[in-house]
Amino acid sequence: MSKLQGKVALVTGSGRGIGRAIALKLASEGARVVINDLDDEPGDAVAAEIKASGGEAIAINGSVSEAGFADRFVGAAVEEFGGLDIIVNNAGYTWDSTIQKMTDEQFQAMLDVHLVAPFRILRAAAEPIRIFAKQEAEAGREVFRKVVNISSIAGLYGNAGQASYSSAKASLVGLTRTMCKEWGRYKVNVNCVAFGLINTRLTQPIEAQQKTIDVAGRDIKVGVQPQMLDAMARMIPLGRGGTAEEAADAVYLFCSPESNYISGQVVVCGGGLII
Repeated sequence: MSKLQGKVALVTGSGRGIGRAIALKLASEGARVVINDLDDEPGDAVAAEIKASGGEAIAINGSVSEAGFADRFVGAAVEEFGGLDIIVNNAGYTWDSTIQKMTDEQFQAMLDVHLVAPFRILRAAAEPIRIFAKQEAEAGREVFRKVVNISSIAGLYGNAGQASYSSAKASLVGLTRTMCKEWGRYKVNVNCVAFGLINTRLTQPIEAQQKTIDVAGRDIKVGVQPQMLDAMARMIPLGRGGTAEEAADAVYLFCSPESNYISGQVVVCGGGLII
């Protein structure tokens, strides 16, 4: 039997990149997945991909920062699949500036997507988790649930030009360790994966015409200068950036039964990079 057979997993930002790879990995191990993307098309496409391969999935699209999203997202999992076993807080993007150029809007936007949104999702999940855990305890069953929050080496070590992003990702580690202590009584393992250089559309080499993504009507520049990517690759002991699938594998470690006695931890998925 697949290790996650029958489990219900929620993955934010799972229409593209690392999130998509996480959703497909969990589905391949038997999980029923609630997909989310800012845009309908990629979110719906991943849900359809999982269904086409014999799995179960629904898409609850929209901005994780919107008021009411967390209740809608968690509610869909319970109503559609009747459970709530794995939460992966993955959605996010970067909006960089040096501090003297950073606006309040920029700073708050990073807090909203990388910290406030995970907080709201976990808060929305608290009551269903409490109810499920109580029922299981009364039946003499020990059932473990999983939360994996996605941080970054920028949150652990800082990164020039990312005061807002680094602050949010560092705070997410604090939230992880606090929820480990609050939810241990419910048999919830709460851990964090901090990514190093993972090759996605957000870290693609900047060409002559820098690409942008649309986030809530804002054009956000994405990509990294090629010379910086080369320098980072030279710093990584394994010699290259990671793939989305390798990033997903790190998250899966904390979703699997083998992590049932691991909680409150941060694992760096960065090819050995230590700053």
